[in-house]
Amino acid sequence: MHGLRVVFWKELADHFGSRRFMILFLLICFIGMAAIYIAAQTIGEELARAPTEFVFLRLFTSQGGALPSFLSFLSFFGPLIGIILGFDAVNSEYARGTISRVLAQPLFRDSWINGKFLAGLATVAVMLMSIILIILGLGIRMLGFGPAEEEIWRIGAFWGISTIYVGFWLSLGILFSVLFRRTTSSALASIAAWIFFTFFIYMLAGLIADQISPLGPESGPEIWSRHERIKDTVMRISPATLFEEATTATLVPTFRGLSLMALLSKGEIPTNPLPLGQSLLIIWPQLVSLIALTAICFAISYVIFMKQEIRP
Repeated sequence: MHGLRVVFWKELADHFGSRRFMILFLLICFIGMAAIYIAAQTIGEELARAPTEFVFLRLFTSQGGALPSFLSFLSFFGPLIGIILGFDAVNSEYARGTISRVLAQPLFRDSWINGKFLAGLATVAVMLMSIILIILGLGIRMLGFGPAEEEIWRIGAFWGISTIYVGFWLSLGILFSVLFRRTTSSALASIAAWIFFTFFIYMLAGLIADQISPLGPESGPEIWSRHERIKDTVMRISPATLFEEATTATLVPTFRGLSLMALLSKGEIPTNPLPLGQSLLIIWPQLVSLIALTAICFAISYVIFMKQEIRP
């Protein structure tokens, strides 16, 4: 445990003191604040016409003009945070020749790699918490009132889910950093995985659904429903899809699931808001899947690293 603490605080100081972290944080914070500012103006105009509940939750889901919502922005750019923090976590030590000197000290291998992962995850958690607090402060300043207790709990759950989501990409970056000795190779592999799970998964899901359940001019409701179920099942391979489904149920209290009727209505059918516990029950499979994917990626990198030769 002593070695783990030393590595954790050393890596945490390196992350917070790096130019890479500061540039990434300022960029995401600036774009996120711009999206929230436009959303707050839109919500303010709607409140002037008709008051509504859960106003602060809509700061994260509303979009205005050409800017997407903060939720969509985090779903798209959040993986880059984890990838940038993890793609050179291990192989950069090999390139500098410092890993053999570090592990020659009274420090276990598992403490070293565990400390790196936990420090990266803590960095992600602090970064997301800071951005969310800035958003809440900006929302209070623009709307003139604070969030309700239910909204605070739901925003806290959103922060936890976002941390797990970005933590998956951090563990994936560390995995490629263990597999490839060159940082450029691990960076390219991480970016390729991000592109596949963000863009190509939609085309792959549509292709598989068309092959298994093809649609035609005379296709009935059962065929359409089966086609959509197959497409959704394939898309849930992507962590981005799991994240969007989980955060939608968390930030939209009236969300009641991913049934075909709910997708067709798109919120046009009024429903009563669910308690936070019921919303978490809806997203429990997605949340467990994200945690499992993160644990599997880091477990694979852990096992491979423990068997690697570290001598130059």
